Amino acid sequence: MSKHDILNAIGNTPCVELRHVVPDGCARVFVKLEGQNPTGSYKDRMAKAMIEEAERRGDLKQGMTVVEATGGSTGSSIALVCAIKGYAFTVVSSNAFAQEKLNTMSAFGATVDIVHSPSGKITPDLIPSMRERAKYLSTGENFYYTDQFSNSDVIVGYEGLGRELLDQLPGGIDAFCGAVGGAGMVMGVSKVLKKELPDCRVTVLEPASAPVITKGHGGRHSVEGIGIGFLPPILDKEMYDDALAIEESEGRAMARRLAKEEGILAGTSTGLNVVAALKIAQELGPGKVVATVACDTGLKYVRGDLFIDN
Repeated sequence: MSKHDILNAIGNTPCVELRHVVPDGCARVFVKLEGQNPTGSYKDRMAKAMIEEAERRGDLKQGMTVVEATGGSTGSSIALVCAIKGYAFTVVSSNAFAQEKLNTMSAFGATVDIVHSPSGKITPDLIPSMRERAKYLSTGENFYYTDQFSNSDVIVGYEGLGRELLDQLPGGIDAFCGAVGGAGMVMGVSKVLKKELPDCRVTVLEPASAPVITKGHGGRHSVEGIGIGFLPPILDKEMYDDALAIEESEGRAMARRLAKEEGILAGTSTGLNVVAALKIAQELGPGKVVATVACDTGLKYVRGDLFIDN
């Protein structure tokens, strides 16, 4: 790979302190701006790792077709990596996800296979149905199913995010929180943070209307990329300290506040992350540091109603 290859532009994203949405008497809150990755999402990290680790093992070779089930951010990231490396890519997605994401995957050359959601929402059975379709489409020796929800290679991709946080916040990190989809991001970051900062509190987050982790059952929601309807296989209880369910409406309101008050244009999952980070910051109080991530760019959602005040 050339040092000028776009895949080398993945990672090393800025980390900024929130100045306006954090109430008085709280810990400092920092956010990694993952929307500055090439496709506008932290999923670029895991996509590169899944493809390159598979190549390293010999599981993925030239001439094979990569297959994945995804709401679109992971799919866009894999499509980018496959475009650069010369692999065909078939992605199973749904009308429940932003049209911008579906169009982006196509733009990178992916073949997009749609599983229809009658309600247009993410339901408990939608992603399992998409995964079954992906398994079916990947039958045969010329296919490689990346299977993001069960693939531990994603953790390798996100360890870099944890190392960057340590470098960018050398004074220490008292708490880290992140919304869970496949759980790779929180697991990868936690692996790094807890090795260097054993007392760092790691909190996993989910939509309150789909509380699989906190209450043991799924439900409908519209927060793309998280709340997948089942416990992620790579979610390790030993790697996090607690779990919080955040109301989707709070996350959406925070996404609007982040844009208007902090100049950070990001999606609803980022809103959930910041709502939780502020709750933790209030608990910890002054003199402490809380870190979280802006998962992607809000440009993926401007066509919808996220940034329209109710």
